[in-house]
Amino acid sequence: MKKLFSLSLTTGILCGIWILIGNALNIPTWIGFAGCTAFFAAGGCSDNGVPKALFSTLSGVLWAVVIFQLSNYFPSEYSSATLTAIVTFIMCIQGGLKLFAFIPGTFIGSFSTFAAGGHWEQVIPGLILGVALGFLCDYSGTKLGFVVTIKLDSKNSVT
Repeated sequence: MKKLFSLSLTTGILCGIWILIGNALNIPTWIGFAGCTAFFAAGGCSDNGVPKALFSTLSGVLWAVVIFQLSNYFPSEYSSATLTAIVTFIMCIQGGLKLFAFIPGTFIGSFSTFAAGGHWEQVIPGLILGVALGFLCDYSGTKLGFVVTIKLDSKNSVT
């Protein structure tokens, strides 16, 4: 079985299950998919995708909360633009730190927080569970492909 097929199969099943879990926990399921996407974009299981995705996306949530809070004190359009410029710079420059080097993840966490209307209480568990979902999809797809390949190879071998 090709790795893509086994990964697609397990990902489809697990993402269907995620819908049920997210709904039961009252977490918008799209947030989990954002975390899952961050995991794969950060390199998945083969490239330490879990810590890269977690640290970066959760820092993005923090920066979005900072913008929300400061916007209360500086409500004008020009202030919002200035705050966005400053915080965007910080979000990018923190990529120089190893734990935060996956800059797209920082933006995923930030825009997820904005899309959720600032409800970081939903975003944080959604992203964490989404990264876990990505890990499970990658890990199970790889293991399924490996097991099936071994079984197929052993049936085709000549003794």
